[in-house]
Amino acid sequence: MALRVAYQGEPGAYSDAAAAALFGDVGVQALPCPTFAEVFDALAAGSADAAVVPVENSYAGDVGEVYDLLRRGGVRIVLELDLPIRHCLLALPGAAPGDIRVVRSHPQALGQCREFLRRLGLRAEPAHDTAGAARRLAEEGDRQAAAIASERAARAYGLAVLLRDIQDASDNVTRFHVLVPEDGPAEPPGPPTAPWRTAAGGARRKTSLLLATEHRPGALYRCLGVFARWGVNLTKLTSRPYPGRAWEYMFFVDLEGAVEDPPVAGALEELARHAAMVRVFGSYPWIDASTEELA
Repeated sequence: MALRVAYQGEPGAYSDAAAAALFGDVGVQALPCPTFAEVFDALAAGSADAAVVPVENSYAGDVGEVYDLLRRGGVRIVLELDLPIRHCLLALPGAAPGDIRVVRSHPQALGQCREFLRRLGLRAEPAHDTAGAARRLAEEGDRQAAAIASERAARAYGLAVLLRDIQDASDNVTRFHVLVPEDGPAEPPGPPTAPWRTAAGGARRKTSLLLATEHRPGALYRCLGVFARWGVNLTKLTSRPYPGRAWEYMFFVDLEGAVEDPPVAGALEELARHAAMVRVFGSYPWIDASTEELA
């Protein structure tokens, strides 16, 4: 049976590209979903074996909705991919850059190409999805319109790539997590030919967890001090509102190392004595697509 991989967006979206980079196109069934909630629901219902979701962009920051869905529980993180985002200006075949008057894309993609659009004097119109903007362009056939999306989207909808790498920041990178059900495998699924298997062989490992503290002075300080005492490096700390407790927060933490590493294990054991709640989402390989060959 083919591996069923869910993602948010339409075929050609960057999440689709991330899934293809990790799992390949052979023995894999892509399951595009309109919303992030439907991606998580597919995992919970057993209609997807794995999911690929963005959690952070180096330019636009956290994807808050995904963190809120992670907080609900029921999933395990088994892999991370840092994927360079290379936006392309897509148009109908035969169109020239001088023909374009309006450009459509997801608001984040438009924001990541703001200076490019300003220099060319193009009007930006938001769309629900980068690949959705490309599909709409192909369906409507407007030669004065263009879309900002991936080269994969151009191939999916028969569009021409007018310009490549139009993003304002050269280091525009999105972090994706591969999720499986909480009672699923400890390592990423996929066919023996899945590209992630070679790339993850020597990859560094990270651990992600959710932390809640007591609502009193110094509570977060005491929790974070645990990692310093054990020599564990934190790579991310982000807060999200605590449901049902106005102006209180929960904290998502990423750290270097795996739960079986003695420093990490010791830190987590001590952390449990200071925190109101600790939930570990998993330890997993961390792949940087700018330095690892995934094709």
